[in-house]
This record gives sequence, C-alpha cells and structure tokens, in this order.
Amino acid sequence: MSEIAVTDASERLSVLARMVPERISEEAEMLLPELGEIEVIQSRSGLVMLPMRDTVTGTDFHLGEVLVSEAHIRLPGGIEGYGMVTGHDLERAMAMAVIDAALSAGVAVARLTRVIAEEAARQAEQDRETLRAIEATRVDMETF
Repeated sequence: MSEIAVTDASERLSVLARMVPERISEEAEMLLPELGEIEVIQSRSGLVMLPMRDTVTGTDFHLGEVLVSEAHIRLPGGIEGYGMVTGHDLERAMAMAVIDAALSAGVAVARLTRVIAEEAARQAEQDRETLRAIEATRVDMETF
C-alpha cells in the first residue's frame, strides 16, 4: 500500500479522527515526553448537529445530532492542538489534539507525516472496499 500525501490541516485532522484508536493513542504517548507540560483547555462530550446537502436542490439541512468528544490543549509557548471524534471517546480526542499540537510545534514532524500518510492510504483502501461492496448490491431497475 502506498502513502498518500496529506498537506492540508483539515485533511490531517480528518485522517486522525478516523485512525484506529490503539494506533493514535500509541503515537500520542510517544510524543508526551517531548511536549512538556500540557494545559487542557477543554475536554468534553456533547451533541452537534450533522449538516447534509440535498443533492437535488443544493440546499443544506440538518440530518440530526451526533455524539462527539472534543479536546483542546495548549503547549508551553502557546501552541494549541485540537481533536474531535465521533462517539464518547475523550482519550482518542485527546490523543488527536496531542498529535495536532506536536505537528504545530514542529515535534516529530517527519515521523508523524509518514504515519498520517500511511493511515490516509489505509483509509482510502478501506473506502474503496466499502464502495465495491455497495456497488455489488446495486440493482439496475431497467433490467429488473
């Protein structure tokens, strides 16, 4: 499996949010000794509205509420990190925030960039497999 370059911060957070919980926790744990004292600004779970777009009319609407966990931290020097994941998993949200802050602080950038690229490739392959499985169930009503 090849790596996928993740250059945008939003893409990076999206990849981290879907990362396997054990792996994201391991990566965050390795960073903690290098980051110094971490101030937790916010760590909470709650409901957020899930926005969707009607593909026919192009209008936005709210499909419903989704439970999320979020973490917002600050490193010495004022560098901040953020993480938000679906479900009640404050540990995973905190791990995401630690990795985000480490990248912003320039800590272990090469390793983290490689890990995120590998994870993006894994997720892309997983998405392709899901789409293949969905496509296999498609019924052509013209021939039915």
